[in-house]
Amino acid sequence: MKSRITIVLLLLSIFLFSFQFEKKTYLRLGIVAPIDKDSLVFSAGFKIFGESVGRMISPSLSEEKFKQNLELIRNAKGKLYMCNVMFPGQMKIAGPDVIEKDVLAYAEVLFSRAELAKVSVIVLGSGTARKIPDGYEVEKAKADFILLCKKLAASAGKHHVKIALENLQSQETNFITNVKTAAEIVRAVNHPNFGLNADIFHMRRENESYQSIINAADVLIHCEIAEHEARTVPGIKGDDFKPYLRALKEAKYKGPIFIEAGANYTPVQIAESYQFLTKQIEAVYTE
Repeated sequence: MKSRITIVLLLLSIFLFSFQFEKKTYLRLGIVAPIDKDSLVFSAGFKIFGESVGRMISPSLSEEKFKQNLELIRNAKGKLYMCNVMFPGQMKIAGPDVIEKDVLAYAEVLFSRAELAKVSVIVLGSGTARKIPDGYEVEKAKADFILLCKKLAASAGKHHVKIALENLQSQETNFITNVKTAAEIVRAVNHPNFGLNADIFHMRRENESYQSIINAADVLIHCEIAEHEARTVPGIKGDDFKPYLRALKEAKYKGPIFIEAGANYTPVQIAESYQFLTKQIEAVYTE
């Protein structure tokens, strides 16, 4: 009888601990990092990670190289959730020099490889590829870009992949440099496989209010973050992200937050970054 009571109490304590742990997992955290650092970021707490299209699933990779990458992805401790830098800089996707058939052919192979790799999201940043000539009519660029993105979204949908359009800072491109404009384009595309990536780092560099996140709640599927001054991982400079995290909370955002910062961080810095951002999220979600 005594042993039964002990077992029941033990099971109850495990259940309560698990319940408390689940309550504290308000938003999943991911990090963009080379796949060879998978074990390091996994042990720091990041169960999902991101890589670049160019290194992992690009159509420019040979079949042999892609198969090798698939093996790395399948054997990784964490899940490769997303890839960024969707288009190489020389492949124009906005402005007068777009060769649509080449863009769509590239994208079809990309999405088929993303499906095989079980990549959920491909981030459409690609600042150089979408840069338009100085003086080019912005409204025409937007209208043409929307038509192209409708076709890209349809292709992505066939392969069960989502595209996340990213706001970039004006130092990187001159086309779609805030969440407000990116959200307008996503709504115009109007496809379930085409959503918004609100990059908080770029928002802060462009002095864009966190209100834009709240206003874009209907199309928001992805979020990225880094510290303002030198694009460091959270915790290096100690940036306060809580106003933007409150906006995510108000927007009822359920997706992950990905750290997209520079490279060459120590294991200790990466682990501390996970804890630093987790604490800010917990502080906001328990207010």
